[in-house]
Amino acid sequence: MAEAAGVDPRWAGVAEQLTWATPPTSLYEPEGPYGRWFGGGTLNAAANCVYRHVVDPHVDDRPAILWEGEPGDRCVLTYRELADEVTALAAALRGLDVRPGDRIALHLGWLPETVVAMMACARIGAPYALIPVPLPVEALAERLASLAPRVLVTQDGAWRHGTIIPTKSRVDDALTAAGGVEHTIVVRRTGLDVAWYEGDRWLHELVAPARVPATEPEPVPALPGEHPLLLSWLANRRGRPVLAVHGTATQLAAATALHRYGISPGGVFWCAGEISWLGAQVHGVLGPLVWGDTAVMFEGTLDVPNRRRLWDIIERYGVATLVTTPSVLNRVRGWADAAPPESVRRTLRRVIAMAEPLDPDLRAWVADQVIGDAHAVGDAWGQIELGGIVTVDSPADADRLPDAGLTVVDPDGEPVDDGTPGEVVLRRPWAGMLRDVEGERGYDHWGLRPGVYSTGDRAIRHPGGRLEFLGRIDPVVSISGQLVSLAEIRDVLLDHPFLAAAEVVAVSDQRVGRRITACVVPRPGAAVGPRLAADLVATVRETLGGLARPRTILFIDRFGDDLSDDARRRALEVLAASVGDGSAEITWAQVRAASTL
Repeated sequence: MAEAAGVDPRWAGVAEQLTWATPPTSLYEPEGPYGRWFGGGTLNAAANCVYRHVVDPHVDDRPAILWEGEPGDRCVLTYRELADEVTALAAALRGLDVRPGDRIALHLGWLPETVVAMMACARIGAPYALIPVPLPVEALAERLASLAPRVLVTQDGAWRHGTIIPTKSRVDDALTAAGGVEHTIVVRRTGLDVAWYEGDRWLHELVAPARVPATEPEPVPALPGEHPLLLSWLANRRGRPVLAVHGTATQLAAATALHRYGISPGGVFWCAGEISWLGAQVHGVLGPLVWGDTAVMFEGTLDVPNRRRLWDIIERYGVATLVTTPSVLNRVRGWADAAPPESVRRTLRRVIAMAEPLDPDLRAWVADQVIGDAHAVGDAWGQIELGGIVTVDSPADADRLPDAGLTVVDPDGEPVDDGTPGEVVLRRPWAGMLRDVEGERGYDHWGLRPGVYSTGDRAIRHPGGRLEFLGRIDPVVSISGQLVSLAEIRDVLLDHPFLAAAEVVAVSDQRVGRRITACVVPRPGAAVGPRLAADLVATVRETLGGLARPRTILFIDRFGDDLSDDARRRALEVLAASVGDGSAEITWAQVRAASTL
């Protein structure tokens, strides 16, 4: 396989871990903004994640999935059983005339059926997109309209924090505004009564005629490496969803490299995160399955039925590597009645935080109280555009993990000294890079600096090379699994005739995960109070969609110039965390005081 200048040659070693129907003839070619990887190669994601393990006597009867539902129900799927389920659903989808290239929407939580559906779509070459279960009807309709799927897979209801979300009912309402779906396949999960319409089918009834136990895996179609595998939503732009399209070979290569060389040296693996996040799909499903590992999958929230659920799952299944977000770890740390038991230290070998910066205090708590080894705690960074995690500051196998050439630069693109904040850029091609963007791109990753990928993330490089990520240049946060641009919310607020200035921050909230707060300076004469707050919320909702609406409006008398932008933002975050939903009035003196906390 021919190599290309500037590409880390270790990607060739990653490609050798995959099963190709037609081996690639080139590693990378610089075509277009994304480049072309593994030219001439054909393969199938389901063959790599499922079927090749069935013919391996050391893997076929190994558990692929150890699943636990929020109410406490459990099941185990071996690789052979998973292969049978995927084969049956793929045959059923073909019976519905689903063809390669047809899109499928998966409106599912962490269920075994979700993994089966992902692999069945991959088997027949139908790109899939996972839609968050908690989405309200309006946002769900927007997602379906932007994806335009032929088939939608959902569940009758979904367990969420001890209650049932009526997912099928929301889908029915959303489909009245977003047409084009020919078949709705429903997983029987909660027993909730649901309405039934033409084109609706129960999953268990649909696959029953196709469920033929296979002694040998039937041939799996080979697809070009550039064939779309999955789609994931980026931050909305002016209220319109934006889709990132990821290829089969590229996404598999990234998942393969990061799972074994960056995250997990082996053993039982658990990604405790929302399945609709790209990181959870890539690193919680594709990564462990492509290596033949056993993955734990948990449906619910970690405080049901009590706050020891995280530790109970780790102990029950012998989890060796845990991947989750700093928000989850921080929430668990705050539960004084759920300290980690000593037995967790004997089981857990690695803890990796992703999706948000890992602050030093939280890292120290994980090292001291959870795992007992500072070197076993890793801070992972990546992006949806790059196919998930790109780097881990304590990789499992640094010698084999490809390097993206991460460099911290100033606004002119020149590298900065250690300890100086700057923007992170990629100076080497990265296999996980998306293949296409559908919709307004937003941040210009490729055009700001010729020859490099500008991430839009700020960081400091410490002596020794470790990067400490500081957040976004254009702040983007995840709300119910959907990325929302805080800068866009601010711009909408600044257009309001009664506001002189605005800043938007997001803070952790145990009820909703992240809560958006708008901190605004009214113009002289504006009537400050609940009526103006409601008008501001409605303005954002109408322009950017329901998930972008601020839950809290803080009215401030002025923005002084005695704090830097970063110090002001941190102070506003402190104040926002102390205020609930609704509106409140504060002074600049309070902001200054909060900046010292």
